[in-house]
Amino acid sequence: MHILMFVVIGLVALSVFYFGAALFSRSGRTGAFVFIWAWLAASLVNGAVGVLRAGIPLLNEIGAFIPIFGIPAAVAWYLAFKHGAGS
Repeated sequence: MHILMFVVIGLVALSVFYFGAALFSRSGRTGAFVFIWAWLAASLVNGAVGVLRAGIPLLNEIGAFIPIFGIPAAVAWYLAFKHGAGS
């Protein structure tokens, strides 16, 4: 459930970055690229908290990191290249 929750949070954050980029006179493509780096940092912090504070084994956190970071980042990459090519 934790993984699903963070994937959904990542997709919501992606939509904020993608559509919110227009507020700064930037394209959705730029918003998607910025999101990838911000989401990488957030995912690494999430994993570090799991290992250091919750006592979850590192191997389990690596397994959780893959979908938590990978799914929203893959959608962002798709949006940046498929829908942002002309922007």
